[in-house]
Amino acid sequence: MTGNINRRDFLKIAGAGVAATAVLTGCGPASRYVIRQPYAQMPEYTYNGQFTDYATTCRECPAGCGIIVRTMQGRAIKIEGNPDHPVNKGKTCARGQAALQGLYNPDRIKNPVRKERDSDSMEDVSWDEAVNIVASAFSTIPAKEIVFLLGSKDDHLFDLVSEITSALGAPAPIRYGIQQVFDSRSTLMDASRQVFNQSAIPFFDLENADLVISFGANFLETFLSPVSFSRGYSKFRKGKVGKRGYLVQLEARLSQTAANADEWLPITPGTEGSLAMALGALVVEKAGSVLPGLYVGVDAKPIADTAGIQFEKLDHLADLIMQSEHPLFIPGGFSMGHANGLENAQAILALNVLMKNIGLPGGVFLSPVVQEIEKNRQKLNTFPEIYDLVHRMKTGKVNTLFIHGINPHFELPNSLGFKEAIKEVPTVISFSPFPDETAMAADYIFPDHTPLESWGYQSINSGSDQSAVSGSQPVVAPFYKTRGTSDFFLAACLEAGGELVAKIPYKDIVEFLKVKLKDLVSAEGFYSAPEINTFMSLFQQFGGWWSANANLIDPGNPTILTSSLKIPQASTNSDYDFFLLPYPSPILSDGSGANKPWLQETPDPTTTVTWNSWIEINPKTADELGIQDDDIIRVISEFGILEAPVYLYPAIRPNVIAIPFGQGHTAYGRYAKGRGVNPADLLGLGLNGSLDLAFADTRVRLEKTGRKQVLSRMESRMGVYGDSTNE
Repeated sequence: MTGNINRRDFLKIAGAGVAATAVLTGCGPASRYVIRQPYAQMPEYTYNGQFTDYATTCRECPAGCGIIVRTMQGRAIKIEGNPDHPVNKGKTCARGQAALQGLYNPDRIKNPVRKERDSDSMEDVSWDEAVNIVASAFSTIPAKEIVFLLGSKDDHLFDLVSEITSALGAPAPIRYGIQQVFDSRSTLMDASRQVFNQSAIPFFDLENADLVISFGANFLETFLSPVSFSRGYSKFRKGKVGKRGYLVQLEARLSQTAANADEWLPITPGTEGSLAMALGALVVEKAGSVLPGLYVGVDAKPIADTAGIQFEKLDHLADLIMQSEHPLFIPGGFSMGHANGLENAQAILALNVLMKNIGLPGGVFLSPVVQEIEKNRQKLNTFPEIYDLVHRMKTGKVNTLFIHGINPHFELPNSLGFKEAIKEVPTVISFSPFPDETAMAADYIFPDHTPLESWGYQSINSGSDQSAVSGSQPVVAPFYKTRGTSDFFLAACLEAGGELVAKIPYKDIVEFLKVKLKDLVSAEGFYSAPEINTFMSLFQQFGGWWSANANLIDPGNPTILTSSLKIPQASTNSDYDFFLLPYPSPILSDGSGANKPWLQETPDPTTTVTWNSWIEINPKTADELGIQDDDIIRVISEFGILEAPVYLYPAIRPNVIAIPFGQGHTAYGRYAKGRGVNPADLLGLGLNGSLDLAFADTRVRLEKTGRKQVLSRMESRMGVYGDSTNE
């Protein structure tokens, strides 16, 4: 047995042969004592030609899908979905498959470093020195001047840091990320609270619906839990009793989801809520019923004109709804990413109430969560809280800033001023495993393990009909001299001493996990255990814990139909000609996938472009402006400027341009750096009623540069619209 423990001592710790067997299959709390060496120093329990599978969690996005990682002789060689996991049930997306390239990425930060800000110059430091630096901050810096800025993919770290900040008397950790912006999660939860009187992410039972009308929900790409939605969509299409499900997509640009729809209506951005109100009024009229208060005074014809579609199309949708037994209406991030986004979401959810499709198969439920984990967790931070953090940084009220799981230099709008504000913070420490933009602007990088080398858990709050906690465990030994950030903070607390040791008593992350998960031992899950050690063995073996059966929450009897709802006009700026539609790449997502060549080489589903950014413009609009394929044009908003090549895209409204989010890195390793543009540079700071960023309200104008850059794409040069290159 390799590592710091021999077989005899290990058996004493495990206490039984069952625990030993658990370790050999990657399970059991004592497995943290076993070093899973690659073949160069192969441990005695590993055999040539035999593989070992480990159940863990994909952390390429916040959805929390369960995965099985196959290892052979200490090397991770393949990832597949966990068939028992309630979110993805054995399926994975391209990002999940490519997670191996995070583990094997050649540009990883291999050990802790001290560095010069905005410079590639780095000096190695020891982990002992790193621990002393953070322990000193905990001991000597005023607690109110210590800030933790965290991402949305590591619930266990957020829960641990919440305890540390409480013990220090420091501000609670701030948690944010561009994916929650594109999903408009806070808006969806607020709309749920106002419509269903409960603040939770709705569960849309796509599988059992027979008609789905999606208002800008790109649920086959990045929205909430795309693998879960894809599973439901597959069964929705197979239909019940020979009836194939029918999908209608309303959005300004043909997304991958719209490309799979039976009908796509290219509507004017920001009119989604008004269209939902018009549909409701038309359905009530066709049913010969009395208009409920919500739809009194709604005139469908001018709404259709404003939305840029024919009234006959709207009337046709009302007929489809009347003919459907289980119609389902989904508000997407693009419908909520406007100043009127909260009202849009309420109006769309209200259609489900109107059609009495609440708490029924094919309808809307509320997603169950594991209360034992969620009960003390604060809600998502809002954009004003990020704005307040930047103001505190600028005014010298932040002395030490810890950053983990988020790349604010890349993800936040340039107009926010984070890049300038961070220069006023005396000490910035990044825990990124990769040299991303924010890490390169820090004083220290204390690199975390990659997810496949890490312990943890992710609480599932969407995409599952069962309450669930998804578990993570190391599937290989750490490749480099990295250190789990949770264990690092625990070591710093121990070094700082004093009351912090008493308040944060965990000796390592596994002990913390056992304390956090102990209430689940007596909960009714799909497995049972007499005590926590056995529970942890099963937790690792199955890749988490979830309820034995579906426990979706019935929203009850909403009263929104008797209320009044006014949909304000979406924000516009008449000085700019085009709506800007920044959309998360189905491949690169929030940009964290840009350092993986498998993903860079994967063609975009609708344009087939690889390795770059592009600007989608309707060919008729381009012809009027004298713009051709591959022309580099300048996009100018009130807040920024960028330049990128054009892709003539016939499936977009003439007054809209679209740019995928995910490229435009100025750091982040050889595969990402210097490639494409970042549309966040164009965004303003407008908010909707839930204090979510109104990212879809930005208006822009275009200028020709006279230059060209030929895009790499899989489709022929003829494309789908003919040869416009004159080549």
